[in-house]
Amino acid sequence: MADNKQGADPLRPEVTGTAPAPVWVAVPVPDQVPAQEGMAEVPGSRLWYWDTGGNGQPVILLHAGTQSAAGWVYQQPVLAQAGYRVIGYSRRGYYRSDSGSADDPGYGADDLRCVIKHLGLSAVDLVGAAQGGFFAIDYALAWPDQVRSLAVISSYMGITDADYAAVNARLRPPFFATLPHDFQELSPSYRAGNPQGLAAWQALEHAAIHGKRITPKMKQPLTWARLETIRCPALLMTGDSDLYTPPSLLRMQAQHMPHAAVHIVREAGHSPYWEQPALFNQILLAFLAKQNR
Repeated sequence: MADNKQGADPLRPEVTGTAPAPVWVAVPVPDQVPAQEGMAEVPGSRLWYWDTGGNGQPVILLHAGTQSAAGWVYQQPVLAQAGYRVIGYSRRGYYRSDSGSADDPGYGADDLRCVIKHLGLSAVDLVGAAQGGFFAIDYALAWPDQVRSLAVISSYMGITDADYAAVNARLRPPFFATLPHDFQELSPSYRAGNPQGLAAWQALEHAAIHGKRITPKMKQPLTWARLETIRCPALLMTGDSDLYTPPSLLRMQAQHMPHAAVHIVREAGHSPYWEQPALFNQILLAFLAKQNR
């Protein structure tokens, strides 16, 4: 398993993972590290968060559009036990957070800024999954001096350039939106081989949104040109079965972030942090450890 380094070809990211076992071995959810819970005030709403506390480097986890801050159960204890201060929060209208006004959904990056200020943090490591990656990128562009590193996981990023929009339209034609979320996001291997994990993921998804879905705004449209200005250490990761961000799309992203480490996880879909948590955590911890040197 190796990162893209200077001179490596970002169009050929390494596929990581061992040869598949004959039978899928479920990974039990580990015991969670005790964490403080609270509500952070944002303009027109309040956001629920959990925080493992301590003096470690803060790592903030930004959830996908079908999940919430409750969905990081495989990462919370592993990161905390590695010495990090781990924080997750639910965006507006998601699990335990207030919805606020649907007519004024606020800005995702500004809400993240409020959470960071509420907790008294300075430079942070951001890990954004799927739609959470949109807001992590937007925050890194707005406050580059406050982001120590940026990990974008299985996210099509919301880039608005015409070439990229056309590719995404081909990948996900209109009928795609009518499919069940677990079909859209979990790999065939996982759905076939881990019925207990599938049921647990579905339960978290059903609890994630308690009313009308609220989608915060971006501070500015995301474009390739803006993405290319990001200079902090970066990690791009997806699953080889991801229908939203397949390896072909990740290669397009890597062209515009040539300094990023790039990984494709075998037998994982749109939620590699859930489907292949041991490997996901290994990759993420190795990336974060480099920022401590």
